[in-house]
Amino acid sequence: MKPLIKKLNKLKEIDELEIIRKEIDSLKSKALKSISNSTDIFITKEKLLSDFEQILSTKTIKRTKYYINRLEKSLSKIKTNKINEINLNRWKEYDDIITDSLWLIGKRDKTGAHNGAYWGNFVPQIPNQLLRRFTKKNDWVLDTFLGSGTTLIECKRLGRNGIGIELLPNVVKLAKENIGKEENPYNVKTEIIKGDSTKIDFKKELNKAGVKNVQFIIMHPPYWDIIKFSKNRNDLSNSKTMEGFLKSFGKIIDDTYPLLQKGRYLAVVIGDKYTSGEWIPLGFYTMQEVMKRGYKLKSTIVKNFDETKGKMKQKELWRYRALAGGFYIFKHEYIFIFQKS
Repeated sequence: MKPLIKKLNKLKEIDELEIIRKEIDSLKSKALKSISNSTDIFITKEKLLSDFEQILSTKTIKRTKYYINRLEKSLSKIKTNKINEINLNRWKEYDDIITDSLWLIGKRDKTGAHNGAYWGNFVPQIPNQLLRRFTKKNDWVLDTFLGSGTTLIECKRLGRNGIGIELLPNVVKLAKENIGKEENPYNVKTEIIKGDSTKIDFKKELNKAGVKNVQFIIMHPPYWDIIKFSKNRNDLSNSKTMEGFLKSFGKIIDDTYPLLQKGRYLAVVIGDKYTSGEWIPLGFYTMQEVMKRGYKLKSTIVKNFDETKGKMKQKELWRYRALAGGFYIFKHEYIFIFQKS
């Protein structure tokens, strides 16, 4: 890649468009042949070809040199921010990272250790997207509602260390089995702790793992009592009132706030509920609980979902109920992104 960068630098000294085009044509064929053997900054053949074609399509010297300079810069310099590894000099290559606030995700990822057997787990694409946007390799991630282990599986895949808290012993066992099946190419640590996130001493547990602060927190609590996950009275899905649910959730925000490194991010995945003929905006109530505690709201993401286990094979029944009852069927949930100031 270094010879290509040197030649691009020389081209910036030429002021005749036709000469530059001939040189670019020659460079293009040579670069595409050698790129697969390069050990320097990785770039796909498709992206490099696209950049060359863009240079060749320009009509003026000024614009041509602008694109040459941009290509040279993208090959020779890495520009990242403090919270992720995205090379902003090559931002166009991250087509699979979502930047819109509407997430239309198709079938859940079932590769590797991922599976949809547990009722409460979210699609792996959610933590995958969030970890790539808000963490770097070797950062520490805290999941306060671990469930069957989806977040920590993604941590292993992406090279992040992870700590997960789970209340229910049978689910802890399931999480350990799932996470254990996933390969660990980056040799990261994953800690699974059986405990109640409303009562646990987070600082103590992190100290045991040799961790002072975490760089990202993700929370996917029960959507109050839509699904009863257990008979355990400490299970948030057994909260008798919405006020009780929000109070317990707020305590978890309070207890984890000191652990999150300043300037880093918290994500809450939550949905609404419908009961007694009324839509309960649980998602927004939960969002407010976080904002009361000093977090800055950065984004509200609406994510689609289709058939849930609770409504499996009941589409026609729910359509009839909606028509008869004057409401709309849930097809979305929220992902709220907060930053610690």
